[in-house]
Amino acid sequence: MLVQILLGFMGFWFFTLHTPLTRGMIESMNAFQTLDFLGLYNQVNATLLSFFALFPYWAPIILGTLFWRHWVRYVQARYISNINWVILEIKIPRETNKSPLAMEIALGALFQGGKINWYDKYRKGKVRDWFSLEMVSIEGQIRFFIRTSAIYKNVIEAQLYAQYPDVEIYEVPDYSRYVDYQGKEGEWEMIGAEYKLSKADPYPIKTYIDYGLDKDPKEEFKIDPLTSVIEYLGSAGKGEQVWIQIIVQAADTRYTKKGGEKGDWKDEGKEIIDELTKRNEKTPEGMPSFKMMMTTKGEGEIVAAIERSMGKLGFDVGIRALYLSKKDKFNPSNIKALGGLFRAFNSNNLNGFRYADQAIGWDYPWQDYEKIRITKKRKEFFEAYKYRAWFHDPRKLTPFVLTTEELATVFHFPGGVAQTPTFGRISSRKSEAPVNLPI
Repeated sequence: MLVQILLGFMGFWFFTLHTPLTRGMIESMNAFQTLDFLGLYNQVNATLLSFFALFPYWAPIILGTLFWRHWVRYVQARYISNINWVILEIKIPRETNKSPLAMEIALGALFQGGKINWYDKYRKGKVRDWFSLEMVSIEGQIRFFIRTSAIYKNVIEAQLYAQYPDVEIYEVPDYSRYVDYQGKEGEWEMIGAEYKLSKADPYPIKTYIDYGLDKDPKEEFKIDPLTSVIEYLGSAGKGEQVWIQIIVQAADTRYTKKGGEKGDWKDEGKEIIDELTKRNEKTPEGMPSFKMMMTTKGEGEIVAAIERSMGKLGFDVGIRALYLSKKDKFNPSNIKALGGLFRAFNSNNLNGFRYADQAIGWDYPWQDYEKIRITKKRKEFFEAYKYRAWFHDPRKLTPFVLTTEELATVFHFPGGVAQTPTFGRISSRKSEAPVNLPI
């Protein structure tokens, strides 16, 4: 690939310096003298002369930019292909009574920030570490996975065991390799969705604290928003699979502040609070300042929620869900199910999830002749899922920010309140041997 890029760059450079050929192209434009009766010939000819005369100067800039972009993509793809990825499956005991706060603490291990120097970035193609949190239903059997680079395996296991001593963690093969989606020609049918936030990143979604799960109520009084997702996963039947992936990495500085400087999501949150409270607006001379009194109760609650969110670690996140089935088992009700999959986390006055893109279809048949567009989109979604792509090729998208609190709300191990029959749990609790056993 790199050799092809270099040869193409050299070929175009030679073309720009081949002035006789360039002059010949300019002279050939005299064939358009029929435009003279419109008074346009001289103007067109002068424009084309200027265009080709400057071609040797601006073409190298454009071609150099294209070459640089392809080079960065090439070295990044090479670096990513050399990462030793592992899939960790977490098996949950029957009694898991811990609050999602335990998962929030465990997920802190995934916050792997830090800057990458220019040599590692552009010469070696080094990228920031990312992880994939996955909830999967294979014919109704619900399983939890974490995909990570092998160097973080022990760190993640230690954090999970520290918060959930009774879980069991195994390194397993990638389940996605056992489904070979080929589009219209294959035996599998598929629909998919990608999600984004309905408002700016600093506005939080409805979290487990809003549901009172931070107080560890009794199981019969718990209202866990993740239960609706678990129930949907458990509804998959024979020949059906549902895959949900939450791709995360430490939040980056991609926000542009009002002054034009680069900032992160917390800087955006500060500007939203300034706008809601009007605390930076000047009060006319001689007039008393009652700015905080002008804030309504609802606006005050929004400010408090944003401030609480800004006190947490933030992750860049992408969420994708796929429904796959054998063609004779396809259930159209899953189209609506994917749309409302994360509705329990939505808040009317704060934030929520909605479609960023979908691989379901279009409203009218003339929008997609012979299903060419949707077949291509579904293959893109499937490949993106297999490679856990959101921050890099083969499907690079703009992420959104979730804090550790929000992330733990969307991905945690539900307690006994989740009574889905197909939710596989460990049948017995592990315990240490008595210390007084005879030797």
